Amino acid sequence: MNFLNLIRWKNLLIIAFTQLLIKYAFLASFGINTALNELGIVILILATVCIAAAGNIINDIYDVETDLVNKPNKVIVGKSISEKNAFNLFIALNIIGVGLGYYLSYLVGKSAFFSIFIIISVLLYTYASYLKQTPLIGNIVISILVGLSILIVGIFELLPNITPQNQQLQLVYFKVILNYAFFAFIINLIREIAKDIEDIDGDYKAGMNTLPIAIGRERASNILFALSLMAVIAVIYYVVYKIYQNQIAVIYFLIAVIAPLIYISIKTFNAKTKKQFHHISNMLKFVMLLGILSLLLYMYA
Repeated sequence: MNFLNLIRWKNLLIIAFTQLLIKYAFLASFGINTALNELGIVILILATVCIAAAGNIINDIYDVETDLVNKPNKVIVGKSISEKNAFNLFIALNIIGVGLGYYLSYLVGKSAFFSIFIIISVLLYTYASYLKQTPLIGNIVISILVGLSILIVGIFELLPNITPQNQQLQLVYFKVILNYAFFAFIINLIREIAKDIEDIDGDYKAGMNTLPIAIGRERASNILFALSLMAVIAVIYYVVYKIYQNQIAVIYFLIAVIAPLIYISIKTFNAKTKKQFHHISNMLKFVMLLGILSLLLYMYA
């Protein structure tokens, strides 16, 4: 169980579930010409999950000092699992993930796609060891990687099968996946800033220089509030200009995404305590899941 908690198994399940939804709820619903068969999507999921798990492990290794202050009861590295064993798991999972990524790139005939897995692995290590300590840059990088875990399905499913005849249609579906990737990016960026404000005490003690430490808790809270409003506006724009003809989708987004985002904005405006920012962080994770679940609507479009 300690190993499962170390790799953040719940988050990994969400990644796998999201990629399956894109494949079978979205792409399969329209009979789109895709590159991956059942084995291919399984390999993609395993490669993504392994590299993500490795990223979670290296993040915990570098976060031991801050976690001892912010969440002492949840520290695993150095207690339940030694740092040496955790690092060995990090190496092993990276090798498996990157190896699977190489094989998958070979299967679809796009060897250059292999570089995506290398870049993700390197960025996760760089984030944990250095970028996380820099104001906002680390938040942006990890949020891009979250969005990429969605976009990578479109890259491997659609791009290898583009022809002059189907190019326009393939790109239309790719843009839909890109919209979901951007949604995941912006929601995760807001959540990362909320978590930094929540963990400011432990981060300060560890000598980190996160956004709230660099500019102050109040200014960081103002940025958090502004970003939450931007998220509301972005989703409203998407509903009005992209899916307005689908009444069920409009109702779903109003209830499951826009309303919770407005609630989060209100809570962010008034948030002061660690507990309040923790609640905001959890709500943002819930909204991201609800947004991803909207992919199921394409099965009934």
